[in-house]
Amino acid sequence: MNPSEEILLSHLEHPLGQGHTPAGSHTGAAGGAACGDLIRISLALEPGSPEGRIEDAGFKASGCGAVTAAGSATVGLLRGTGLLDAARIGSSRIAEELGGLSAAKIHAAELAADALHRALGAAARETAPLTLDPGRTLVAMSGGVDSAVAALLVSESGEAVGVTLELWSDPENDGDLSCCSAQAVRGARDLAHSLGMAHLSIDLRAEFRSGVVEHWLADHAAGLTPNPCVRCNGNVRLDAMIELAERLGASCLATGHYARVVEEGSLPLLRTASDPAKDQSYVLAGLAPQSLSRLRFPLGELQKPEVRAIAERAGLAVAGRPDSQDLCFLAGTRQRTFLERHGGLTRRPGPILTRAGELLGEHDGAHIYTVGQRHGLGVSAPEPMYVLETDTGSNTVTVGPREDLLSPEIPLREMTLHRPGVMVDAVRIRAHGRRFACRLPGALEAGLHESAGIELLQAAERTAPGQLACLYAGEMVVGHATIAA
Repeated sequence: MNPSEEILLSHLEHPLGQGHTPAGSHTGAAGGAACGDLIRISLALEPGSPEGRIEDAGFKASGCGAVTAAGSATVGLLRGTGLLDAARIGSSRIAEELGGLSAAKIHAAELAADALHRALGAAARETAPLTLDPGRTLVAMSGGVDSAVAALLVSESGEAVGVTLELWSDPENDGDLSCCSAQAVRGARDLAHSLGMAHLSIDLRAEFRSGVVEHWLADHAAGLTPNPCVRCNGNVRLDAMIELAERLGASCLATGHYARVVEEGSLPLLRTASDPAKDQSYVLAGLAPQSLSRLRFPLGELQKPEVRAIAERAGLAVAGRPDSQDLCFLAGTRQRTFLERHGGLTRRPGPILTRAGELLGEHDGAHIYTVGQRHGLGVSAPEPMYVLETDTGSNTVTVGPREDLLSPEIPLREMTLHRPGVMVDAVRIRAHGRRFACRLPGALEAGLHESAGIELLQAAERTAPGQLACLYAGEMVVGHATIAA
């Protein structure tokens, strides 16, 4: 028997912490019916420990013997370590502790690492804060090139700790296309560990469903076209990570978004990125100034080709990875299929009409169409037809030529102004659309406004009700609102 086999056998015959669940512990699980292996790892932190010392740990496992050995090795690595040191333990470290695992058994170490990091994430969200370290920054990592380079840049000037959120899990989705799936979490963790960083994964699936997906489904049922990324960034994702940063003793949160922050007046403002083609100020517009004060955007001054070049020079495996395009919870699933499966919005045939009432064709449900849509209408007309209106109550879709989409104003509701309305000089109504010169009539002060209207200096195509209108003063985001019907 070689030394590796002896180590593995030792963990199988005398597994550390098997069947033990420490009092007041946090537990993470991985595996299940699909693979037949299941492991649960529990850990308890020493109360009041400034580094979050793990004073006890245990595990429960079922399935192959390698999973039991991996659980035992993980418990041995955990006991007595600090929270962030434990967050540097990955599948390769667990396999190494077992003397090396064959390709057929490495799956056991991966499951143990998944369970461990879910337990660590739960502990980090609920335990007493670690000692503040001004040089420590929490970095949001999605597994893509942008967040990887952001982490790399942060690590060059201080301690970087990675975090990845698990937001959505659906067996119908393509997990490799999603930035928030279990596969994405594992990839981001491996990347962080390759950079020598601690990494935590946080399970926000319940908060994401209730705070983002349920709203998205309800808005579609009402005939609106919401932007879930704005709601996610402004209400769920970034604020949860900012809170985590405080608990981990980090001075701020860094992300791979293309945007900048400007200290303008008493509260900071969001500013557009140096690369206009990648600017993400629109999807970040819902962030409160108090949140912005804790955020850093290392890529804000860079162009996308520069970011890929940095990744290539550093030898990052994700240097050539394409950018994600889908909404993260769709990830390869057709929107129509998702609406039906999760929202009960099934096929509901209805008429496609002109404004004069002429019947041009039939649709499969007004909820799957959006104002401004041209493709997929299936109607025949002398000129291209665009969706002008949808009415889910009567289940009708009204279409017409492009000129009927043009409007000199945009009705708004639920408007937030960070600065007086007189400063607004441009509006963006699509995430990657152009900015339109405009003005806000009246003397609107900073604050919340139930309704308002924007006057465009040149008529533009209307966009779907429910979308965000991002309000600018030069390069700065000074407010946002929802486009009204």
